[in-house]
Amino acid sequence: MNRLVVISPAPTANGDLHLGHLAGPFLAADVCARYARASGREALYGTGMHFTQNYIVTAAARLGVAPEDLRERSADQVRRTLATMGIEVDGFGCIGDRFTKLVMDFYDRLHGMGALETKTVRFPYLPSTGEFLMDAYVTGGCPFCLADGYAGICESCGLPVAPGDLIRPRSTLRPDEPLEYREARILVFPVERYRAELEAYFARIPMRPGMARLIESALAGPLPDFPITQPTSWGIPAPFPEVPGQVIYPHMEGMPWSMFATALAAEKRGAVLAADDELWQADSGSTVVYFLGLDATYPFAIVGTAMLTALGGHVLPAQYVTNEFYELANEKFSTSRGHVVSGRELAAEVPRDLIRFHLCATSPEYQRTDFTREALLRVSETRLTGPWNRVAAAVDAWVDRGPLPVSADARRTASRMAERFADGYELRRFSLTAVASTLAEQLGRLDRLAAATTAETAGDLCHQVDVFLRCAAPILIDLAAAALSDTTLPGQVDADAVIPKKLPRLAV
Repeated sequence: MNRLVVISPAPTANGDLHLGHLAGPFLAADVCARYARASGREALYGTGMHFTQNYIVTAAARLGVAPEDLRERSADQVRRTLATMGIEVDGFGCIGDRFTKLVMDFYDRLHGMGALETKTVRFPYLPSTGEFLMDAYVTGGCPFCLADGYAGICESCGLPVAPGDLIRPRSTLRPDEPLEYREARILVFPVERYRAELEAYFARIPMRPGMARLIESALAGPLPDFPITQPTSWGIPAPFPEVPGQVIYPHMEGMPWSMFATALAAEKRGAVLAADDELWQADSGSTVVYFLGLDATYPFAIVGTAMLTALGGHVLPAQYVTNEFYELANEKFSTSRGHVVSGRELAAEVPRDLIRFHLCATSPEYQRTDFTREALLRVSETRLTGPWNRVAAAVDAWVDRGPLPVSADARRTASRMAERFADGYELRRFSLTAVASTLAEQLGRLDRLAAATTAETAGDLCHQVDVFLRCAAPILIDLAAAALSDTTLPGQVDADAVIPKKLPRLAV
C-alpha cells in the first residue's frame, strides 16, 4: 500500500478562517491530495478544529460569549469556508469521547513506560483570581527573538516559550493587575533524551529554509523539557495521580489528534479500522506529510517526532511543508482590528478558481507575501481568464469537425508539460507558486499557439489543452469539472488523435 496521509494542524476554534489561513496550509494540502488521487494514489486529508486552546477562552471573553458556544460556532464557520473554497477534507476532527480516549491512551502508554517525568516549573500567577497563567492567558516578550506575544510557542520565531520566561509578563484579560510568580509541579516530556534520533531524522527529511533555520536554532542548545500537563481547568483532564486537577497541555494533543483525523478520513472513504492509530503503524504503508505554519513546527516536528520515537512502532512523518505569514495590504490579518478577508466573503465576489489560482501564485512559502483585491483582479485577468477564454474560443471553432490528428511533436510537448507540472506537485519539491507559475506559462504558450492555429495544427492545440486542464485541475477545480469527465493524470498524452469538445469559460 502506498497511502498518502495529508495533515493540516487544526486551527484554534476562536473564529473563521481568513485568507491568511487558506493561503498557508489548507489550500496546499488540498492541492497535494487532489494531485495524488489524480495520479492514482490513495490519499487521505485530515484537519479539524482545536477545541482546548485557551485562546478560545480569551476570545470568548472579548466577544462576550461562552467559550463552548464560540468553539462550536467557529467549527461550523470553518467547515463552510473550506467547502466554499473547494478544499475537500476527508476527516474533520473535533473534541469528543473518541478523541479524548485516544489522547488518554497515547499518554497512558508514554506514562506507563516511564517516558514522562514530573518537574517543578515557575508560572506567572494572578493573585486576584488564583490562576496560573500560560499560553493565551499571559503576554510578554519572547526571551529568544524579543517579539511581543503569548507564552507557549512564539508566533515570530517558532521556539517554545515557557510562561515563566516571558519578559515583563502581564495578564491578557486583566492587564493592569500585578502578577507574581509561583511554582507548580507538572508532567513533562524530556525531549533532549531523543537528540540523537532527532538529529538523524532532520538530516534526512526535506525542509524549506524557514524550517531548517528553526530546527538549527532549536538544536543549537539543550532541548527543553516540554509540558504534558498544565495547572489550569480548560482542557482535557489529566488522569495522572502526580498532577491532580491538571489538564493535558493542548499543544501536546497534536499527535493523537493527527491519528484521529486520519482515522476519520479513512472511514469517510470506506475503510473499516481495527484501531484509531492503525494507519500510523509502521507496517501500515502510510506516508505522512504535514502542511503547517512555522509556529506549529516545534510541537509537531520536534516534540511529536520525539514522542513517536519513544513509543516505537509508528511511522514518522516524511515531510513538513511549512509556510510563512500571508499579509493583507502589508499588515498581518487581524480579526480583532477588522483587518481581515474571509474565504467565504471573497468567494461571494470572485469565482473561487480565480481565488485559488491567486493564492497559489502568492503563497507565502519562503517569505511573507501579500494579498490585495486589486492584484487578484489584475493578475487573474492578464494571466488566467483572458488567455484561457481566448484558448477556449479557439478550441470551440473545431468542435464537430471529427477526430483531428495529433503530431508526434505535440505529444512530446504535452508530455513535457505534464512533467513541468509534476515538478511542482511532487512532494519532494512541492510548491504552489511553482505550479501556479507553470500554469500561467503554459497557458500563455497555448494562447500564442491558439492565435496561430491552422487546420493542420488544430489537433495539436486541442490535445495539449486537454493535458493542460488535467494538470491544472488540482487548482482550477470548477473549470476542470466542467470541461473533463475525469481528471486522471497524465491522461492520453500519447494519443495520436483527438475529438475537440466545447470548453467552458472562466468568469471575470
